[in-house]
Amino acid sequence: IAVSGARAADAVVVAEPEPAEYVKICDVYGAGYFYIPGTETCLRIGGYIRYDIGVGDIGSFDGARSADHMDDDNNATYWKRARFALKTWTGQETELGTLKTYTETRFNFQNAQADTGDYINGAGNTGASLNFAWVQLGGLRVGKDESAFDTFIGYAGNVIQDTLVPYGDFDTNVVQYYFDAGNGFSAVVSLEEGSGFDTIDSYVPHVVGGVKWTQGWGAITGVVAYDSNYEEVAGKVRLDVNATNELSLFLMAGYGTDDNLTDFNDGRGFYKQWGGNWAVWGGGTYKFNEKTSFNLQVSYDDWKNLGVAANVAYDIVPGFTITAEVDYLNAGKFDDLDFSNWTHADKKSSLGGLLRFQRSF
Repeated sequence: IAVSGARAADAVVVAEPEPAEYVKICDVYGAGYFYIPGTETCLRIGGYIRYDIGVGDIGSFDGARSADHMDDDNNATYWKRARFALKTWTGQETELGTLKTYTETRFNFQNAQADTGDYINGAGNTGASLNFAWVQLGGLRVGKDESAFDTFIGYAGNVIQDTLVPYGDFDTNVVQYYFDAGNGFSAVVSLEEGSGFDTIDSYVPHVVGGVKWTQGWGAITGVVAYDSNYEEVAGKVRLDVNATNELSLFLMAGYGTDDNLTDFNDGRGFYKQWGGNWAVWGGGTYKFNEKTSFNLQVSYDDWKNLGVAANVAYDIVPGFTITAEVDYLNAGKFDDLDFSNWTHADKKSSLGGLLRFQRSF
């Protein structure tokens, strides 16, 4: 009885709810970052959803062809691609500098740009692709990136099909070091693996080096690359000019050696992908207003390949852009079977158009 009474007299203990830990905004690295709860790491999650509709010749990268289901004719058809891209960024301050990461994974559903009538051009999932996955501490970056031969100097204008005359390959594993003096001067050294057929064939990496001078009027940039597979060198120089608040212009020139490339390959390597020794790219962007811009790129190389791409991009609402582009290619060595056609054009002159819908977040 005494024990029972003692228990009855005990106070009822009620578990207190743990305080909620709300996500805190981290604005050190820009908009969209927040602290991962319980850590000093800032995280940003973003990406885009894109839908492309292309028509025209396959040499413009915009059209597609397919075998007819009933009579096996080779028909022209739409080229379409839906893409979901997921991006993540992290940042954290350490005693050795800023620790950063970046990832981008893409998922595509599309049809191929087949140039023969031997099979039905079926649409389907192409699988996930890991486009970026790198870690950077201070100036040292390691992981999956795009080649510094393109990223450091800049690509080739704000057009969609900017490789009608190609200016270098992209996907590669890297070990890089970036230097920024803080006064407009910056530099990079990148050891690269390459990809596909152009993956290094020994312990000797591909090597890229670059320097840049950036001021309010624009920038001057130069990059040099050594292709360890073929022991060839390629370089590019670029001038960017902010002509007015509305108009920005660029001019880029490339030159590369190709003795071994023509002896053992189709004249193109991982870096010198244009035809012949030299190539030029030029163009710019004109902003009509906050929502609308016009973009142009003209390219030409030693093999007389001529590419022209122009588009109008319109922001319907913030984060949702529609772009309409027209693309033209004249394949200078189309009739020369000894040299491959970069775009796999099925005729000397190709014309196409592309309509892109993109929601970025």
